[in-house]
Amino acid sequence: MRVAVAHDWLVSYRGGERVLASILCEFPHAPVFTTVFDRKAFAGSPIADADIHTSFVDRLPFARKRHRGYLPLMPIAVEQFDLSDYDVVVSSSHAVAKGVITGPDQLHVSYVHSPMRYAWDLQHQYLRHAGLERGLRSVLARWMLHKLRIWDVRTAHGVDEFVANSRFIARRIKKVYGRDARVIYPPVDVDRFALRSDKSDYYVIVGSLVPYKKVDLLVRAFGELKGHRLVVIGDGPERRTVEACAGKNVEILGFQPDEVVREYVGNARAFVFAAEEDFGIAPVEAQACGTPVIAFGKGGALETVVDGETGLFFGEQTVESIVNAVRRFDDVRDQFDPETIRRNAERFSEERFRREFAAFVCDAWEQKKREIRGDM
Repeated sequence: MRVAVAHDWLVSYRGGERVLASILCEFPHAPVFTTVFDRKAFAGSPIADADIHTSFVDRLPFARKRHRGYLPLMPIAVEQFDLSDYDVVVSSSHAVAKGVITGPDQLHVSYVHSPMRYAWDLQHQYLRHAGLERGLRSVLARWMLHKLRIWDVRTAHGVDEFVANSRFIARRIKKVYGRDARVIYPPVDVDRFALRSDKSDYYVIVGSLVPYKKVDLLVRAFGELKGHRLVVIGDGPERRTVEACAGKNVEILGFQPDEVVREYVGNARAFVFAAEEDFGIAPVEAQACGTPVIAFGKGGALETVVDGETGLFFGEQTVESIVNAVRRFDDVRDQFDPETIRRNAERFSEERFRREFAAFVCDAWEQKKREIRGDM
């Protein structure tokens, strides 16, 4: 079985890239086709040692730092990859990778982290945060996203099997492409996090400081929770906004190395999370430490956090809803068992992902071969 892998772009090591690294562990000889590649971002990862093939976008000015500016060129870029020598093509996609071209005797399995958020249900939110609600630039951006939607739906016909990273994303795939998807949860390196039963008095959030993470909302909520400490770990374009609304009980540490993150998450009274995530690796990592999670009750968190057992949900992305959830947690926090929380996180281990995904691809290829032979 000759396997090739396609990925949108490789410029930072985040959740989608962790999935790619695990796929490469199962298919170590598979070449990777991607629009842009920054090798230094993947030191120590299987990605750094992979046979990487890049598109013409990688040779354009500032592509590795400003790759999103070349988004209108990405569809044609992935269509130029020649994958005809491979039996199986696995695309790891949250944008354009699923648009690679394959033939009728090839199997294309697409692991979808999400259909393009900014082109579909979150378009208006992204345009608002980018300041593109009005004017000529807004018209051009909307026209580009319209074209992307047409291309995105058309290329879904070239996928034989869809795999979603959560039931939440499987519903998005059904809505956008009209296709069913197998759910295989992404890999979480739970072994990297030690179980800690002794908890301190602070709450923690770890993540990129970008608009949809709603970290500023958490900071404002803790401004009303006198006597409650919040530690914010992460950096990003929203840092100034977050700092501007932080009170004396909020400590913003910015980016921190992995060992510092593990220490803070492991010792925290609870991990707070206000984003509507497709899956959400950070809350699972917190649970691997035995740390309960207070999360917005929508998206992937509904599948990774057990309400009342490994954490609590709040129903709205508002200051009031977060404040009420933290106060409810104060009343019942002694009921949460760190060992039970840890066991829940172990459901999402890397070994489980590799086993399930490899079995799915191999079974799909066997079925494809029967179709080619005319046995079905």
